[in-house]
Parts: sequence; structure tokens; C-alpha cells
Amino acid sequence: MNPAAFLDALQIDLPAFGEIPRIIFFLISVLLSVLVGRYTPGIVRMIVVRFSQERIVTIYDNLVQSIQGALKAAGVFILISFSLGWLKEDYVGLRDFLKPFVDLGVIACVAWLASRLFRQFVRFYGIDLFRRLGREVDELLLVLETLINVTIGFVAILVFAQSRDFNLIGLMASLGIGGLAIAFAAQKILEQLLSTIVLYLDRPFVPGDYIRIRLSSQQVYGRIESIGLRSTKLRTSAKSTMVIIPNNMLANLDIENITHGKKVMVMLYLDFLKTLDEQDVALVKQVVIKSTESLFGIDPGSTSISFLGSDHNGQSAHMRARVTFFILGSNEDSIELRKRLLELARDKISKQLNEYDIVFTVQEPTIYVESPVTI
Repeated sequence: MNPAAFLDALQIDLPAFGEIPRIIFFLISVLLSVLVGRYTPGIVRMIVVRFSQERIVTIYDNLVQSIQGALKAAGVFILISFSLGWLKEDYVGLRDFLKPFVDLGVIACVAWLASRLFRQFVRFYGIDLFRRLGREVDELLLVLETLINVTIGFVAILVFAQSRDFNLIGLMASLGIGGLAIAFAAQKILEQLLSTIVLYLDRPFVPGDYIRIRLSSQQVYGRIESIGLRSTKLRTSAKSTMVIIPNNMLANLDIENITHGKKVMVMLYLDFLKTLDEQDVALVKQVVIKSTESLFGIDPGSTSISFLGSDHNGQSAHMRARVTFFILGSNEDSIELRKRLLELARDKISKQLNEYDIVFTVQEPTIYVESPVTI
């Protein structure tokens, strides 16, 4: 196809000689969108600082500080979406060609930003809110986060389909009626497929993980070789034989994942501004042990406190306490949740000791050492 035929196919009319083509303004606008979009976090923060109270600015910094990449991407695509206005009159075909991709980018980036914002909100404010309401912070918080992410993704798909004038809800309803007929005709096959989907979404294990399950009243320990559409292959460690387990059966079993089990040793150093007597030392131990062992995910009885003196010219200038304990978790999200709980516990320790006129500073950063859980 020659260039003229291609332009005709996109319904592009070349402007008269001497006029500046609107597509030039579009390209310049796209370039500016990329450049300006990179400064979206700073621009938004400047607006928040100008029109909001200091508390709102603090909330903004806590939520946006670590997700600036998502905010930049959303800002770039939103500005590019506005740039399509330059193609509204003379380049309708080109605009109609680019608009679906730009809309997809805008919706995907906004959904990603919403997901990250909710995660940051949970980390900074959700945990403290649950504790103030007298609720225990546990893995259900991670499940809630997953459900919100699924909801955001589903809404994003619906919005994109609606922007393309595609009746996704009507299609789902029609498929639902046909799905009932298929379900009765192929119930077993659907059960296998649904169980496979559950395993892929829940991810209790991946190929290469070592797991322990109970089959026929006996425990089986082995390595996951592969996860198929109908069954999962498990190579036992004792006999090195291959056990093939239907996915619908495996989805209903209690699975102990040995590979994902790990504990993180935490070393926290507290520097006291004065030398503590025996009564103060006992009080510090009591407050620290009570504050850490009440946290969800702390290995019971693992908290250890040792006091070290720091000599300067032969005189003890201050005392240092080293607090060590273990936090348990099965994945990165749960470990991060427990680290956030540890920050809250540290604030609680500081507040309680200040009431007894015991002032200390915390050495930064807190040291985390990962180690596997003993099988």
C-alpha cells in the first residue's frame, strides 16, 4: 500500500501548504505529556500543600512516597489522552486508531495506582485502625487486600469494555445461561478445571517447592514437579517415586509448604541516654517482651534482651540494649505486614518507657536476617 492509500484508509486529510499540521501539535503535546507526567507526584503534592492542612500533607507523603512510579504512569497516560483532542477534526481515523490503546493505558495505570494506594493505606493506617477497634491483625488483612485488588481489576475491565461500547455484562449473562447447560454435561471436567484455577490463583505452591500432605491416612513429603490442567505431579523424597494427584483432590487437602516457610530474625538496638539501674533494666525487659510477644506473627518465647555498656575514656556514657526475636511468615506480603506491626510496637515501647522517664533512641536501620524454618 502506498502512503497516499494508507492516509486515505486512516481518513487523514493533509493540510494546505503553509499551515501548521495539527498532528505536529499532537506530537509536541505527547512529548510534553511524557515530560510533565514525570513530575506528577511533585505537582500533586504542591497542590495538596497549597490547599490542605499539614495532616493531609503527611497522609499524602505516607501513601504516595513509595508508589510514585504508578502515579507518574497514570499522569503521563491521562495527559496523552487529553492530547488526542488535537486529532479531533482533521485526523479522525488516526485518533480512532490510537484511542483504544490510550484508554487501555489510562485505565490500567489508574487501576494499578488504586491498588497500590489501598496497599499503602493498609500498611500505614489499616493496621492501626484494626488494633484500635480491638481486632487482631492477621492474614485476613492480606485476603482483604487480594479481594480489593480483584475488585479493582474487574471494575477496570468493565470500564474499558463500556468505553468500547461492548456490553460485557450482557455477554456474561448469556454465557451464564449457556454455562449451566455445559456444567451439567461436563461436571467432572469443570470441577478439575476450577480446582486448577484455584491452585493457580491461591498459589499454595509452585513447581520446585517441597510440600507435605496427607494421603490415605499417611503423610507424603516431596517436591512439586509440575502443575497440569488435570493433576499435579509430586516426587516423593523417600522413594523418589512420582505421585500424581488430581487437582480437585489436592485443592481440598491441608498443604504444608516447607519451602515457603521461613522466619526472619530481627535485631533491634536501643541506645539509652543514661545508665539504667536494676529496676529500670527489669522494667525495660518487661515492657519490650510484653509489647513484642503480643504481636501476631512473633515466634513465641523468641524475644531476648541483652544490655551492653558503651565505654568512653573508661567511663560508661550510656547503655545499649540489643533486642532479638523472630517473626514468621509465608510470603513477602506477610513479612512486610509484620514489619509494619513491629514499627507500631516500637512506638508503643517508646511511649510506655517515656512515662517512666526512660528515654532512648533506636539505631537505624533495624536489622532483618532471613533464615529457613527447621523441617
